[in-house]
Amino acid sequence: MEKTSEIFVAGHRGLVGAAIFRRLQDHAYTNIITRKRAELDLTGQEAVRDFFAREKPEYVFLAAAKVGGIMANSTYPADFIRENLLIETNVIDAACRHGVRKLLFLGSSCIFPRMAPQPMKEEYLLTGPLEPTNSAYAVAKIAGIEMCQSYNRQYGTRFLPVMPTNLYGPNDNFDLITSHVLPALIRKFHLAKLASEGNAEIIARDETRFGPIPDDIKASLSPDDSPPKVVLWGTGQPKREFLYVDDLADACVYLMENYDGTELLNIGTGEDKTIRELAEMTRDIVEFKGEIVFDTSKPDGMPRKLLDVSKLSGLGWQAKTDLKNGIRETYQWYLKNLK
Repeated sequence: MEKTSEIFVAGHRGLVGAAIFRRLQDHAYTNIITRKRAELDLTGQEAVRDFFAREKPEYVFLAAAKVGGIMANSTYPADFIRENLLIETNVIDAACRHGVRKLLFLGSSCIFPRMAPQPMKEEYLLTGPLEPTNSAYAVAKIAGIEMCQSYNRQYGTRFLPVMPTNLYGPNDNFDLITSHVLPALIRKFHLAKLASEGNAEIIARDETRFGPIPDDIKASLSPDDSPPKVVLWGTGQPKREFLYVDDLADACVYLMENYDGTELLNIGTGEDKTIRELAEMTRDIVEFKGEIVFDTSKPDGMPRKLLDVSKLSGLGWQAKTDLKNGIRETYQWYLKNLK
């Protein structure tokens, strides 16, 4: 990419897109194209084609997607498969039609088979049944990867699909109904801390800023003689890998600048922790003194999700942000945006 190349960041207001936008600015790119959803609905084919015909971007980061945690995926599967299929179909096809030089498509590690061998190599994709709690989202993302590869074969495009692990960081979604595990942990522990300190006014402000607090969580924030507890889904035994979103953005820009291949690439840290370990680490960072309770009647999701990142490491890139420091930075962003 040239510093003056026209670069379209689709989804620039989301967790990933915002981080990619920041990284491009850090690298002194001067012609970054963005559109809010009100200005360009990526689920509309005609609108997307008109946009590409008018703006003629040379490079595209396709970070726009409907995403959510286990609760959201279980509750709204039709929304997840429909919206993601529409977004990726419209953007990838328009990029081909209008001569985009290179496109990077963001997949997700949750699309691997539920019982895939660990750590998961890129070639394990489609070798077994998916995790039922997020199969609709997974199928949509798998379709996006196959679309990139199919367009490359038929039309000679340079569309690169990448597979990031679980992400977190500034600008994350802290809505307790739709969020992923780490921002949900941060918010739950912070709310419980506020409740134990009797800060009802700040709890109300938090609900206004970051979304409603479900009734079952509100009930746990009503202390009696002891600090309120934090109730988490599952057993706490599943293991997850977490990547700070600015590290992902760095990897994406690095690949667009330095890599000419188009085969699927994992992006992660190569290290994981149990949900229990993650919860305890987050509790300590937030400085909540109460109890962690695991509701074993709720699903765990995949037993383990650890990416094999040897291919990416061989290309000269590695994650830089330690998990504890990343959680601390994310919590500070949360506190700053609560004011």
